[in-house]
Amino acid sequence: MKDVSLESIRLRLEREEISRLSPLAAKSAYSKGRQRPEQPSETRTEFARDRDRILHSKSFRRLKYKTQVFFSPAGDHYRTRLSHTLEVAQIARTISRALRLNEDLTEAIALGHDVGHAPFGHAGERALDALVPGGFIHSQQSLRVLEVLEKDGKGLNLTWEVRDGISYHSKHEESVSEPLISMPSTLEGCVVRVADAIAYLNADIDDAIRAGLITFHDLPQEAIAVLGSSHGERIEAMVHSIIRESWGISEGDSSATIRMESKLLKATDILRDFMFKNVYRHPAVEKEAQKAMMVVTKLYEYFASHPEEFKTYLGNEESNTDWTVADYVSGMTDRFACNLFVKLFTPQSWSY
Repeated sequence: MKDVSLESIRLRLEREEISRLSPLAAKSAYSKGRQRPEQPSETRTEFARDRDRILHSKSFRRLKYKTQVFFSPAGDHYRTRLSHTLEVAQIARTISRALRLNEDLTEAIALGHDVGHAPFGHAGERALDALVPGGFIHSQQSLRVLEVLEKDGKGLNLTWEVRDGISYHSKHEESVSEPLISMPSTLEGCVVRVADAIAYLNADIDDAIRAGLITFHDLPQEAIAVLGSSHGERIEAMVHSIIRESWGISEGDSSATIRMESKLLKATDILRDFMFKNVYRHPAVEKEAQKAMMVVTKLYEYFASHPEEFKTYLGNEESNTDWTVADYVSGMTDRFACNLFVKLFTPQSWSY
């Protein structure tokens, strides 16, 4: 049997990145590294290791029971936070591949970008933001979950580039055209930001039609005429527009940025504004959001008053009650939060 040096596999992959990717792409071999030095993998690049660590984490698995817009849906085809994350990763990989950016870094950021989300989507986040001293932002909590709470307080020790991309991924309230106050430092992080917006907008249209809140004919026709009639057509139009407008990146043009063509960007923003007015702020959605916020608020207040009743995820930070409670409540899935709320706040059958 031929003697193969496994280390040569990683070195070959690193050389291929340097020769194949855009001069503007992040390269694993030039990573700013991890907070705690580690021996490199023999068969994987540093960004590929991070992707795999996030994929196998507990917080990633919990995303399957955290919902997007529609809480605890009865149907099997509504998006969850997990399916949303996978859709973001797919869109982001397609854009990165076309622009010759680092797909492993892109996917790692995409897979980790929402692991800190509270139960019940943005309703849960709004509740915690009002309760936690200093506020609660799911992008920062995602980083905290991966770097402080995972592996029983040891964290995943991710590379600087992945941490940076997760910290500055897109916010739900933003237009695709509006830059973040702090942008990701890598183009791969910027790709995840726009992929997140594309994924949630189109998925939420699909789910809102499935829920009967809107019909296809309610959608603004000036936007549909530009972007397309079907779910797939709209995603393809947005992705292709970003690739065309950002093409200089693949050639190493340092003035190029990740952006959509103005005509399609305008149509996308029209569609987004329609969704905020007719779906995200729909009375039926808001009614359920208020219930969800009440559940999260009650749980937070209860455990803030009874810190001895739950196990902390933290090691030497367990004395910080505010963040210990925020970590515990934000880490809950929708169904776990509902079941715990019933147990704590509703009369139980008496047995003796």
